[in-house]
Amino acid sequence: MSDILNAALKGNDGLLRAAQIRAAQADDTAAIAKKAVNTTQIEAAAKQFESVFIAEMLKPMFQEVNTPDPMFGGGKGEEIFNGMMVDQYGRMLADRGGIGIAEKVRSELLRLQEEQANDNG
Repeated sequence: MSDILNAALKGNDGLLRAAQIRAAQADDTAAIAKKAVNTTQIEAAAKQFESVFIAEMLKPMFQEVNTPDPMFGGGKGEEIFNGMMVDQYGRMLADRGGIGIAEKVRSELLRLQEEQANDNG
């Protein structure tokens, strides 16, 4: 009887170990998925930062070049439209490769994330 009990316990021990391994693999998979989500968010944030930076650099140029016609232009509506147009130019330039700021921001954010993960783990 004790042999059967020992065999059953050994069987359960094996099942327990298998369950622990599966749980550890699930945790690893979740960590990888979380890192991928963070990487995607970091990519988006870096590109958005670059687009805002480019737009801010373009604003003075458009203030001088795109002066309103006193006969038909001007007013708050045109000011708002010009700001939105410059923002879109910044987004388009960043989407088409930008000026290299997004890559630097991305690498710095990833480095900070790895440091934080090492400090917590």
